[in-house]
Amino acid sequence: MKEEAIRKYAGLMRELDLTGLEVKEDGYELRLERGGKAVPQAETYVIQDEKPAETKSEEGFVMTSPMVGVFYSSPAENAEPFVKVGSKVRKGDTLCLIEAMKLMNEISAEESGTILEIFASNGKIVEYGAPLFRIGRA
Repeated sequence: MKEEAIRKYAGLMRELDLTGLEVKEDGYELRLERGGKAVPQAETYVIQDEKPAETKSEEGFVMTSPMVGVFYSSPAENAEPFVKVGSKVRKGDTLCLIEAMKLMNEISAEESGTILEIFASNGKIVEYGAPLFRIGRA
């Protein structure tokens, strides 16, 4: 892996205020940590160079995170969440926000259905490919 790529990932760690980052790309594995202390497993994030396949089941499908960032369930701190377990959604409805590199990205429903499960916690960092919602087919 080239020094330029390593510097890019170190910059990403600073931007997202991460204490650990693990990258698997083009046959290379790189692990970066900062802070001089052991990083708990929950604070280590993995970036893969390929998008994982959607998990499908008889009980619907799992929507995964398209990026690394901070998960927000509502548009503002004291606002109602976009969706709750049991909410009916249509394709294109906003389900959450993910803040990445100081930008708020709306994550929309890929299909219509009912929210069966919410995997991510408000204000917590999600990694690329992490499950966000299980949506039952309409």
